[in-house]
Amino acid sequence: MKKLIAAVMVMVVLMGYLTPVVSAEALVESGKSAVLIEVETGRILYEKNHHDPLEPASMTKMMPMYLILEAISDGRLTWDQAVIVSDHAASLGGTQIYLEPGEQMSVRDLFASVAIASANDAVTALGEAVSGSEAAFVELMNERASEFGMTNTVFKNPTGLPHDAHVTTAYDMALLGKRLILDFPEVTEFTTLYEDYVRENSDEPFWLVNTNKLVRYVEGVDGLKTGFTAAAGYCLTATAKRGDMRVVAVVMGAQRSELRNLEVARLIEHAFSQYELHPRLAAGSVVGTRHHILVEGRQFDVVTTVPISVLTDVSTHLGEETQELQLNEGINLPIQPGDVIGQLLYYVNGDLYQTVDLTVVEPVERTTFVALWTYTLGQLLFGGH
Repeated sequence: MKKLIAAVMVMVVLMGYLTPVVSAEALVESGKSAVLIEVETGRILYEKNHHDPLEPASMTKMMPMYLILEAISDGRLTWDQAVIVSDHAASLGGTQIYLEPGEQMSVRDLFASVAIASANDAVTALGEAVSGSEAAFVELMNERASEFGMTNTVFKNPTGLPHDAHVTTAYDMALLGKRLILDFPEVTEFTTLYEDYVRENSDEPFWLVNTNKLVRYVEGVDGLKTGFTAAAGYCLTATAKRGDMRVVAVVMGAQRSELRNLEVARLIEHAFSQYELHPRLAAGSVVGTRHHILVEGRQFDVVTTVPISVLTDVSTHLGEETQELQLNEGINLPIQPGDVIGQLLYYVNGDLYQTVDLTVVEPVERTTFVALWTYTLGQLLFGGH
């Protein structure tokens, strides 16, 4: 009988997750604030009090996850590197993997403990490994938040444990989730795992179970981070991808975990049932050629810095699409990839839809005097374009 009841409860939960048809107003009722964004365009598809400052609980850990992946990318940490656990990291309460002072654990296992099981001791140990101390790491967290445009966010610790001044907004969490998934897509190698082990080859293996149940039950969900404290309520930043479109959905301050999960699932289903993304140009697409007598070869290709896609309601007919190239009048040599040399203006039905910076793929160098003299002489003697 107990097994039957459990099976029925699972079916009820799944039916709640997979119910796509609700009015936009009813998408989030339990959550105090929420937002839904399409990642590539950044367009807000739904919002509820999305700039209200609230405690984020363990959704905070998305920023440490970003900074740890950044440190690995920069070579300051390696996945196999052993981290020695400090007394402070081992002393933290809440969700943990029960690290001992002086215990050594790899960056990979510590990161998995954060991404899957939201371990406070693991994220603190990693933060100390990146910055030398928890205080220095929190300072770095706030610096990145400012760089990302998270104007209503203040971090006081890397864990999300309660602190009156530790606040953010649903919108800021969506910005962070977007940056995390775009800059380090490998994060999903961890956040999609429903279970894993650390200390697997020891006498006391520790079982990690994903706190984000949607990765198992909702199509396309592959992250990112849950959160709960009595002060914050139940929170979740989730991301999902279907086809070419990826969204980030955030709910903060829900009354129960199942309501939080249901409302995030509703947001995700709303996005994919009501909107469609139409990819047009990938980042690095050649959109023009610039000619200049002082450049080696006298010309170079101009490329987009970011992709261009058009997001529409599923019932919307796109109509006419045009683009206009606006290159900077002056040219300063050399030009390095990433240097902005103009903009591409993309129009839909005559209205400006997106403005994209333009750059170059390879360095553009100044030609030599001999090459310029030879070219000029050839033009004088033989003419040409």
